[in-house]
Amino acid sequence: MRTSENIAHNDHTLPSRRERLRVFMRLKSQRQMALIGTGLFAAVSLVMGVSMLGDGNSPDMVKLGDGTASVETMPVAEIDLPQPMPATTPSPAESAMGAGEASFYGNELAGNRTASGEAFDPQRLTAAHRTLPLGSEVRVTNPRNGESVVVRINDRGPYHGTRVIDLSYAAAREIGLIASGTGRVNLALLIT
Repeated sequence: MRTSENIAHNDHTLPSRRERLRVFMRLKSQRQMALIGTGLFAAVSLVMGVSMLGDGNSPDMVKLGDGTASVETMPVAEIDLPQPMPATTPSPAESAMGAGEASFYGNELAGNRTASGEAFDPQRLTAAHRTLPLGSEVRVTNPRNGESVVVRINDRGPYHGTRVIDLSYAAAREIGLIASGTGRVNLALLIT
């Protein structure tokens, strides 16, 4: 037989239907948030994985001063560049290397260490190339105006898109690339 004491005790130990419904709804909300969080984590992981796969073919980068340089090297003979018609016929002491997009270093990088160890001077006729040996001299010709300049490779790069060479400000000025910022150029390695 149930006494009033047992009934009172049972009323306090069992939650009401409203309380059970409230707990259920809270758990349902927490479950939905957990599923959303798991989905977001999976999406971010997928994006990072895809970006890491895309970077798998890029050269290893090392920090040099305020810039970066590649530690991947390749002999000059293995460079696979398209061979367009040069704007000027190279002299016997030059070896045509093809053409590509050029850009230039701004004055804001003045004083930073280059891959060769020297400080970058935007007023010197220097350039960055991904694979040519440091110290190589290259004739860079702007086919739009026929202007050319000889630069010394003292840094690594460029690492933006399909650009093949980064010129110093002085070199870019010599061939008329300052206004456009980038431009198509023909390259010829000087043979010494």
